[in-house]
Amino acid sequence: MNKYELALVVNAKVEDEERIATLEAAKDIITRFGGTVTNVEDWGKKKLAYEIQKMNEGYYYFIQFDADSTVPGEVEQRVRILEKVIRYLCVKKNA
Repeated sequence: MNKYELALVVNAKVEDEERIATLEAAKDIITRFGGTVTNVEDWGKKKLAYEIQKMNEGYYYFIQFDADSTVPGEVEQRVRILEKVIRYLCVKKNA
């Protein structure tokens, strides 16, 4: 099992319920493919470094999880199509 971190930037213009549902959907994707979510950091609303889809702000979340090497690819494929996610990045963490 390797350690990974999924960074999500969620649209700041959505309601709290939709934002939380998007976060839960990302966590469900990880667990569906055999990963184990170990920690979720909510950094809150931040200004983006550059404009994305005519937006200047987004909610930042960092999800740490343990999984096999095939899981991050599957997670990225599914997170890519989540409507409220404007940016994402999955990286392997050094142990």
